[in-house]
Amino acid sequence: MGYAIVWLVNTVLGLMTWAIIISAIMSWLFAFDVINHRNRFVSQIATVLDAITAPILAPFRRVIPPLGGLDISPIVALLAIHFLRILFNRMSAPFLIQMLG
Repeated sequence: MGYAIVWLVNTVLGLMTWAIIISAIMSWLFAFDVINHRNRFVSQIATVLDAITAPILAPFRRVIPPLGGLDISPIVALLAIHFLRILFNRMSAPFLIQMLG
C-alpha cells in the first residue's frame, strides 16, 4: 500500500510538471500567432490546461511580478514541484513504505 501511495504522489507531481510545461509552450504559440483560439480543439486544450495550472500558478503570480512581459511563475512553480518531490521521496516515502508496506 505504501508503494502505491508513493507512486501516486510521484505520478501526480509529474503530471503537474508536464501540464505546466505544455501550458507555457501553448502560451508562447498563442503569443507568436502560431496557433489561435479560433480552432475549437486548440481552444479546448488550452482551457483544460488553464483550469489545471491556474490554481498552481496563481500564488506564484501574486508574488512574482512579470519581468518585462515575461512571466517566470511557471519556472518557479516547476522548481517548487521538484523540491516537493525530492522532499517527499526523501522524508515521507520511506516512512510510508515502512509503515504500510
